[in-house]
Amino acid sequence: MQRLISADSHVTVDHADVKAKLPPSLVAEYDDAVQSLVRTMTTGAGNANQAMMRQYDHPAWGRPGRADPTERLKDMDTDGVEAEVLYCEVSAYRFLYRMPNGWRAATQAFNDTLADFAAVDPKRLVVSYQIPIHDIDAAVAEVRRVAALGAKSLQLPVYPSELGLPEYFDERYDPLWATIQDLDLPVCCHIGLNTMLDDVVRRDPTPQNGVMVPLTGLCTAEAFGMWILSGVLVRFPDLKLVFVEPGVGWVAWYLYIVDDMATRQKYDFPAISELPSHYFRRNIHLTYIDEPDAIQLLRHRIGVRNIMWSSDYPHPVSSWPRSQELVARQFDGVPEAERDLITFANAARVWGL
Repeated sequence: MQRLISADSHVTVDHADVKAKLPPSLVAEYDDAVQSLVRTMTTGAGNANQAMMRQYDHPAWGRPGRADPTERLKDMDTDGVEAEVLYCEVSAYRFLYRMPNGWRAATQAFNDTLADFAAVDPKRLVVSYQIPIHDIDAAVAEVRRVAALGAKSLQLPVYPSELGLPEYFDERYDPLWATIQDLDLPVCCHIGLNTMLDDVVRRDPTPQNGVMVPLTGLCTAEAFGMWILSGVLVRFPDLKLVFVEPGVGWVAWYLYIVDDMATRQKYDFPAISELPSHYFRRNIHLTYIDEPDAIQLLRHRIGVRNIMWSSDYPHPVSSWPRSQELVARQFDGVPEAERDLITFANAARVWGL
């Protein structure tokens, strides 16, 4: 049996569990913030994503392991998966900052609820604690707090501009990057619903937004550029970034193009001194689910140490419960050392497992 660590799986948090950790005086404020999130997610690309998640019938759909850690461990055993890095279905940083008085307490309550899920087996259930970015002092404090709890993974928004905030190369974030770098924790950015896609949804003629959905991962190129070309990885050379669920095949093209822009096309990138691909391969990691052609043909052009397998349990594209079978098929003929890097060793290194 191939050793597997999923670098991208999911967990559901019950808002009632979060509210149980809040003072009663903040519960109504929390509910109002949740409703503001619901309104946000029922327009444009957000609504399309929610509809897609509801409409498909697939083996992992509706399983109790989505919210019950004991059942999750059973499903992992069924799938032959040793450990999972978990991302919450709810993006707390999209709504908690809207609480005028209780957002600090609610952030802690939300992350403590994630910690409760992982506590059943923290070596196998690796939750990604969500870090707010609207207040950098508070973000630094929360990183330090969850690190003291044993955190191995942090999740931040992919696109700060969607929250009306500056891009990540802005110096306002420097204390946060310095803290995270010193603690040797990865910054994980799960593919997000770039607001640019709202207009695509409006024009998409397919019933399940088939034009828009593949663009979600490809929009990660915007985030790559903001991190790589701006020089933030020059200032913080040991920062570990994980882009979650963008896929990998298209990245070979992207790296070729940005390097060509920096050389043959003579684009000026004054904040960096090496080729863009240098910073990508040094600092950035990617997760994918099932791309046999990319693994067979493009893994070296992307970087074997930069790619990490995931099951994406319990989403429609999840490989559960056939992960062992699908991995064996896509790695047919791949050297064992390279297969092991992608299926578990890179994740073990990035998250210190």
